[in-house]
Amino acid sequence: MEPGAWENRTTVTEFILLGLTGNVRLQLVLFVVFFFAYIVTVGGNFSILAAIFVEPKLHTPMYYFLGNLSLLDIGCITVTVPPMLACLLAHQCIVPYTACISQLFFFHLLAGVDCHLLTAMAYDRYLAICQPLTYSTRMSREVQGTLVGICCTISFINALTHTVAVSVLDFCGPNVVNHFYCDVPPLFQLSCSSIYLNGQLLFVGATFMGVVPMILISVSYAHVAAAVLRIRSAEGRKKAFSTCGSHLTVVCIFYGTGFFSYMRLGSVSASDKDKGIGIFNTILNPMLNPVIYSLRNPDVQGALKRVLTGKRHPV
Repeated sequence: MEPGAWENRTTVTEFILLGLTGNVRLQLVLFVVFFFAYIVTVGGNFSILAAIFVEPKLHTPMYYFLGNLSLLDIGCITVTVPPMLACLLAHQCIVPYTACISQLFFFHLLAGVDCHLLTAMAYDRYLAICQPLTYSTRMSREVQGTLVGICCTISFINALTHTVAVSVLDFCGPNVVNHFYCDVPPLFQLSCSSIYLNGQLLFVGATFMGVVPMILISVSYAHVAAAVLRIRSAEGRKKAFSTCGSHLTVVCIFYGTGFFSYMRLGSVSASDKDKGIGIFNTILNPMLNPVIYSLRNPDVQGALKRVLTGKRHPV
């Protein structure tokens, strides 16, 4: 670089998010669709929280974790969707640099806790089915709080690492992000400095936040499957599997879309596909979780009916 060239470089102070479409009429349609999805998601997850609060049968470790998962889902969709709705109304999306970095941090923080909380839930199912005699002591309130604390700590370190690594990159133009929220891979495409270290950090982060939890979940459910198959009665096996089915469905959806996003660096040709995956990560997953967990659970269904009708739990 020639002398003085560094001083002449422009510094990006804001990013322009292209969003999902440039068609004004379609933007209005998308606003209605995603506004409705946001209301349904927040309402559904708050309903799950209320059901867990009012139903004594749900005052168990599994539903303690589910309540935390609902809070995370509300946080994840709130970090991304309201700003996107504002952009759809304004027909443009100009995001200050600091706001973009902040959104990246909070999204990775909440999504990371989600990853490890699903692992804690798998461990809970393992103890409940494979170690029932010691379950109450091994999954005490103190242990539950400790597990959630560990999930938050690991995720905070991961999110802070990526945020700092991105914030030290040079962005000297262009500043157009082909996405509807600020995330690591799309910002990599705009950096005019080397992203080699960031790519390595992203790979390591994806390993600790995705691969390791997935291995632990798989090991837990391998033990669960072996224990369930040893149950002689078909009704007993069905009941044991039913307590795990909802969690496994959520795990498959969450990790399936997550791996497509972060186990590779987004390329320019794949940006539009990344938007579709982003919709799954930020909108559909949080919206589907309450449905999945209540669909085949009579206790949750009964509690939800009492919440919606205002009836108290029968004494």
